[in-house]
Amino acid sequence: MNAELGTRNPERTYAAAGVDIAAAEDNVRRIARHVRSTHGPSVLGSFGAFAGLFHLREVRDPVLVASTDGVGSKVLLGIQLGHYELLGRDLVNLSVNDVLTVGARPLFFLDYVGLHSIDGAVMDDLVSGMASACRENACALLGGETAQLPDLYAPGHLDLVGTIVGVVERGAEIDGSRVEQGDRVWGLPSTGLHTNGYTLARQVISGIDLASDPDGRLGQSLGDALLAPHPGYYRLLEPLLPRLKAIAHITGGGIPGNLPRVLPETVSIELDWGRWSVPPIFAFLQRVGQVPLDEMQRADLRRRANARSACSLPERRRGWSRRAASR
Repeated sequence: MNAELGTRNPERTYAAAGVDIAAAEDNVRRIARHVRSTHGPSVLGSFGAFAGLFHLREVRDPVLVASTDGVGSKVLLGIQLGHYELLGRDLVNLSVNDVLTVGARPLFFLDYVGLHSIDGAVMDDLVSGMASACRENACALLGGETAQLPDLYAPGHLDLVGTIVGVVERGAEIDGSRVEQGDRVWGLPSTGLHTNGYTLARQVISGIDLASDPDGRLGQSLGDALLAPHPGYYRLLEPLLPRLKAIAHITGGGIPGNLPRVLPETVSIELDWGRWSVPPIFAFLQRVGQVPLDEMQRADLRRRANARSACSLPERRRGWSRRAASR
């Protein structure tokens, strides 16, 4: 019976099933130069090993900080417009910002790319973007995984996930516990949606030409406004870290959903929402999509536009917002 079954079935190969090992090996060779460009003396071993080695130096009492996140459905816009390098940069920068919230400097980054099949040019752009952002943040691209999953992803589709590990000296962690009445809140400039709210935004702009400026108010194409990069704030905040009491990375949930995460229970924050300018893309999405204000705030699509990272400083430092108040 087994012999009979064997004669009925054609010879099967991994490539015929949709997984091209030769393309995977070529991809490793192609991206190697990007990965190695991020390596310094702390990276041990060779690229392509089963695991990455990192020598932690110059830290007396280290606390390791780790975070995993993804670019989300912004990937679909990036695919549509062919801006893969930007997606790679976004993945690193959003991860750097997450570990920055506790005062950590980034050490190394690992990526996961799940896709239908490997396109060498696409992977080259993705990893080039990751490597550029890693170099800007003094972070090693230590390793990653590229998974060909034709049964899970449609042709041309992919998903991006990254894991970052950082370090902070024990005792220097920023956890919000020292925030008190009278402290000032500072917001750092945003470029736009960053990597949140795209599921709703994509519904709003469905059918609109992404190469156009639909109402003449964006000052750029709709596609460029939507794909504005997610900036990394580490270099900007690094000199201030010893003075900061709390840092919030304003992502999904907007200001209402993220600032309370870094506050003691006895303190609340009072903001003057009119003290900063809002990039035009937010007003456009709200107007065209007829999205209620509270939904814009919940979906991270409104009024956090220039408050992507918010930091609490002692009261003597003046900022754009009102001071923290006792509850």
